[in-house]
Amino acid sequence: MTDLVAIWEVALSDGVHKIEFEHGTTSGKRVVYVDGKEEIRKEWMFKLVGKETFTVGAAKTKATINIDAVSGFAYEYTLEINGKSLKKYMENRSKTTNTWVLSLGGTDYRVVLEKDTMDVWCNGQKMETAGEFVEDGTETHFSVGDHSCCIKAVSSGKRKEGIIHTLIVDDREIPEAVE
Repeated sequence: MTDLVAIWEVALSDGVHKIEFEHGTTSGKRVVYVDGKEEIRKEWMFKLVGKETFTVGAAKTKATINIDAVSGFAYEYTLEINGKSLKKYMENRSKTTNTWVLSLGGTDYRVVLEKDTMDVWCNGQKMETAGEFVEDGTETHFSVGDHSCCIKAVSSGKRKEGIIHTLIVDDREIPEAVE
């Protein structure tokens, strides 16, 4: 990988994915790797600018690498996820998901709640869940190994804050991770 020009890390519900891009400005080569696996390979492209579109993760999220000439033989590479810049996508994602990272019995777990669908993901797998209404909100129950887990959704009482989601594993609260 001598023509490696860009590396991005993208946090999706099923995990953090590494995207690598090779651009041979003399050969016109373009290669896209997702998590180390070659997704696109093009040799001898005469047009050195343009875009490459591919999918990332279990949900086949659309990703596009834009190749733009900055000046002379300098190029700029930008990644878009679902049509938004990576920065905008991640800002929006922080509003639509909650993420917790925890260690249970020496194993690390990344739990993601998709607030719009109430889907729960753990280490890349969509979890079987059981939801129930309780006095002060809702509880979504699932298991990780032999550990009982519950995501509590309670109104903050403030309109701007909305609903507060809390992950409880084996009766202890897990702090939310910042991605």
